[in-house]
Amino acid sequence: MAGAEGDDSLYPIAVLIDELRNEDVQLRLNSIKKLSTIALALGVERTRTELLPFLTDTIYDEDEVLLALAEQLGSFTVLVGGPEFVHCLLPPLESLATVEETVVRDKAVESLQKISQEHSPVDLEVHFVPLVKRLASGDWFTSRTSACGLFSVCYPRVSSTVKAEIRQHFRTLCSDDTPMVRRAASSKLGEFAKVLELDYVKSDIIPLFTALASDEQDSVRLLAVEAGVSIATLLPQEDLEDLVMPTLRQAAEDKSWRVRYMVADKFSELQKAVGPEITKNDLVPAFQNLLKDCEAEVRTAAANKVKVFCESLPEDSRETIIMTHILPCVKELVSDTNQHVKSALASVIMGLSTILGKDNTVEHLLPLFLVQLKDEYPEVRLNIISNLDCVNEVIGIRQLSQSLLPAIVELAEDAKWRVRLAIIEYMPLLAGQLGVEFFDEKLNSLCMAWLIDHVYAIREAATCNLMKLVEKFGAEWAQNTIVPKVLGMANDSNYLHRMTTLFCINALSEVCGQEITTKHMLPVVLKMSTDQVANVRFNVARCLQKIGPVLDSSALQADVKPVLEKLATDQDMDVKYFALEAISGILAGQNNLPIMMLL
Repeated sequence: MAGAEGDDSLYPIAVLIDELRNEDVQLRLNSIKKLSTIALALGVERTRTELLPFLTDTIYDEDEVLLALAEQLGSFTVLVGGPEFVHCLLPPLESLATVEETVVRDKAVESLQKISQEHSPVDLEVHFVPLVKRLASGDWFTSRTSACGLFSVCYPRVSSTVKAEIRQHFRTLCSDDTPMVRRAASSKLGEFAKVLELDYVKSDIIPLFTALASDEQDSVRLLAVEAGVSIATLLPQEDLEDLVMPTLRQAAEDKSWRVRYMVADKFSELQKAVGPEITKNDLVPAFQNLLKDCEAEVRTAAANKVKVFCESLPEDSRETIIMTHILPCVKELVSDTNQHVKSALASVIMGLSTILGKDNTVEHLLPLFLVQLKDEYPEVRLNIISNLDCVNEVIGIRQLSQSLLPAIVELAEDAKWRVRLAIIEYMPLLAGQLGVEFFDEKLNSLCMAWLIDHVYAIREAATCNLMKLVEKFGAEWAQNTIVPKVLGMANDSNYLHRMTTLFCINALSEVCGQEITTKHMLPVVLKMSTDQVANVRFNVARCLQKIGPVLDSSALQADVKPVLEKLATDQDMDVKYFALEAISGILAGQNNLPIMMLL
């Protein structure tokens, strides 16, 4: 009997083994995802003595199965008996950290980082650190790259002797023969520096940083830039100039555009780390060079940082530095040959107006805005228009309006529907800035034209746009300007345009209020209930349900109810369905009576 019980208890692991050996990858994957359930069934002791050794021996599977396994093991601590036995998880994760596929190794390292926190300091030295050392001195580069991500998690909690060994191993990896290993070390340098004592940052990390930033492989050098920013935040101000800046200056002029791109991309963080003095003396010239770089990708990255860089300049000399050093470079970028550079600049250039004030904006920035508003690329024009509120705060929109309008008209009629859609989304913002008179004179006709666009997404956005415009300009403006044009579309020969009338009424009824809805809109909706096209008729039913809450009870009973009752007997199933829905929604909602009592 005891033997039979033993056999029963082996059943879960037998199922797991069978499924893990199945030819179907999906079955093996499902089995791995059920590991926690199987471990619970086996209990902590058998999970440690049978399941984990089995898993360690069978790491030869498809990458997606191994990835799932690496992820599962990261949350297995409780299932092996808690922190006291967490070291049992190290063998399978060590094997996973050496496989060829990068995503599997990365997930194994992530799980190792997670469970390292659950080791006691003693277990860390007895079990975890030896694993890191084995990986760091492995024959295959895969294990050595994985080791790079594990130094920082164990360093703070080990003895000074072990710390010295860890630092030595990291130094060795930074000068490894394989570029992939040096790349991994370079990417983890900043992370490792953060857990080191300041003296060791100066004595160990700085030489490594200098060496990696001069590596023959640009992929190693560009990762060293990011590490340099992290290291700069750790050092006292007086050490920055001697220990970090020479290397970062060299990176900003690196022969590889990828390294220069990384400097441009990290420029704001670097500026914050080094402080105002070094920014004035070192970073301003470096930033100028990046804005003038021969590679468009670098100029794009630098252009994106113009506003943030200028905002963070020391206040006492900000305006002088911008006007003397930055603005001349910006003027060149406005007419750059690359559209991505111009687009990046257009997304931030308006922000300079709040930094430089009204006079400088009108004299120096306004001409640049106008050049970009006339740019051949729609994205550039759009980025300017979408940031107009910055300029409005400083100089008022009138000064821009004459040049602004042609650009808006062009975007509104652009062949790409996504460009038209984007300009519609900015229309309420523009309307608020330009004012009702200017809008009626110049832009109203555009907004109405969008309602009959051949792309549904444009018609839908145009409807929503009308509602936002009425919220800005008021119901009286809507009654005089918008409503007559919308209702005129109810007689259009194209049924899609007639349906747009209904969609507009749905959107406008609430913002226009009861009087306009009852007096002007409702008669048109009721008349459309006899439309020949079923799609129009069922949208009439939906429209009546939508505007119902705005109407008074007498209009509902006298006008709406008879029409809905008629539609409820329509030959078309959809019309009938939506009519009954509307009756239920409006009348039952109003009277709190069951639908059959109202019909």
